[in-house]
Amino acid sequence: MHGAGKAHAWHTRGTHMAPGRIDTAYRHHQGDNSMPQFAVDNPFLETLGVSVAQWREGYAELLMPIDASKLNRQGVLQGGAIATLLDAAAGYAGLFADHGQPPRHGFTLSLTTNYLDKGLGQFVRAKGFLERGGRSIFFARAEAWVDDRLLIASAQGTFKYSKTA
Repeated sequence: MHGAGKAHAWHTRGTHMAPGRIDTAYRHHQGDNSMPQFAVDNPFLETLGVSVAQWREGYAELLMPIDASKLNRQGVLQGGAIATLLDAAAGYAGLFADHGQPPRHGFTLSLTTNYLDKGLGQFVRAKGFLERGGRSIFFARAEAWVDDRLLIASAQGTFKYSKTA
């Protein structure tokens, strides 16, 4: 949970996309704009440089560059940045809506994060998977990978669909 008694809202307004993958998503962070990126549509995630690399029913993949602004005093990726990315990937996995369908919104009820290794590298890719969706609540999990080679954290969450933006 983000803060005492606060739930974090995930919004998908204006970010509908066809299923598929942008394999060059990390190149975009490095200044290569030859491939379009999908809007993350979340001001906080945007300040972290997060982009949506892939999004389809039951799956979301987000990328975040690792830079000095996200490091802790030990010079490794701050745990809060990792948890934020895992939370977003798991949340987005349950909120996909096909193009032309009304956007889906939700918020985090609970998130359990397990840190497995240090975050040292160029970027983090978070993969979110919808485990089960109900009428008002869904369950999802996520993994965080540094440079697509090292699993550094995993998370499991419970999310609630929201009727308001």
